Formats: sequence, structure tokens, C-alpha cells
Amino acid sequence: MDTLTTAFRIKSLCNSRKITIKSLLENTAINRNFMYDLEKCGQSPSADKLERIADYLEVSVDYLLGRTDNPEINQ
Repeated sequence: MDTLTTAFRIKSLCNSRKITIKSLLENTAINRNFMYDLEKCGQSPSADKLERIADYLEVSVDYLLGRTDNPEINQ
């Protein structure tokens, strides 16, 4: 997993939707150090955290992981 890609996509989605990272993390009950851990420490996020973020941003987990360039959720 490329944690930098995941961090970049989360930031880009927040920016395009005018959502702060702080707001995203608060609304998904994720620790405020999450983005730092992704970017600087290369720590892989749990499936649960990725799912909460993907649900909040209305994209697929695969998109956040960089496994697809299509942000749409498969129904």
C-alpha cells in the first residue's frame, strides 16, 4: 500500500469539497494524528478507518488506496 497516495487522495477530496482534514477526522472519530502517520510514518490505516473515510467522502476504499482511478462506489 502506498500511504502517500492515500493521504494525497484524502487531502484532494477534502479540498475539492471544502472540508477540513480536522473536520473529516472529527466526523469519522479518527485520531488527529492519522494524516501525519500516513504521510510521515508510512503507517498503514486499518480497514475500519478507510471505510469510515470512504463513506464520509462518498468514494470507494479502492479509490483511496490507489487501486482504481474511479472514485465511484461499486453498487
